[in-house]
Amino acid sequence: MHYANMVPGTFLSRPNRFIAHVEIEGNSEVVHVKNTGRCRELLPAGAQVWCQYSDNPTRKTRYDLITVKKGDRLINMDSQAPNRA
Repeated sequence: MHYANMVPGTFLSRPNRFIAHVEIEGNSEVVHVKNTGRCRELLPAGAQVWCQYSDNPTRKTRYDLITVKKGDRLINMDSQAPNRA
C-alpha cells in the first residue's frame, strides 16, 4: 500500500479508541486512529509512528495514525487496508 503525505511522530497517549495524541514536529497533535481495537501492545508511550496528513478543512483532525514500529517491523494500523488490498 502507498500512503501520501506521511510524517513521523512519537506516540504519547490514546484517550479513547478513536483518537490519539502524537508528537509531530515538536507539537502535540490529536490524530484519528484508523483501528478501533485495543492495540495496547503496539502503542506504548514513546512508540515511533507515522501519520498521514490531510489538509481537508472539514476534518476534525489533520492526521490519521497509519503505521507503528514494533521491534524491527512496521505494522499498518489502518483496519481498512486489507479490504483495499
